[in-house]
Amino acid sequence: MGHALKRTVLVVEDDQLQRELVSLIFEESDLNVIQCRSAEAAAAVLEQSGGDLMLMFTDANLHGEMSGIELAWIAMERFPHIDVIVTSEQAIEDVPDNAMFMQKPWLPLEILRQAEISRQRHTVH
Repeated sequence: MGHALKRTVLVVEDDQLQRELVSLIFEESDLNVIQCRSAEAAAAVLEQSGGDLMLMFTDANLHGEMSGIELAWIAMERFPHIDVIVTSEQAIEDVPDNAMFMQKPWLPLEILRQAEISRQRHTVH
């Protein structure tokens, strides 16, 4: 039987209702969630807790100076173990190669599936 090393997800979304919905979906999947509404706040969380994160789910378009795409690149470069999902209503071309793009509107089942894939990837057998 495996042992989960990291069970925390960083959710970055400036729309409060969407942020709460995504967080609830991850929490129902028995994951810890850290919520941020800006890329700048999320970058601070990455600096402090990046080693403990399993997954980051970010909207591409966020309020503030930094976009979710820029945040995804930072996360992938500094913490390559973190699975990254970028979401947007429009197709995005500059998503990092190892990140997943999930176009809105997404289904909760899609998010649950990706959480399970990430959990399995971060489990030591």
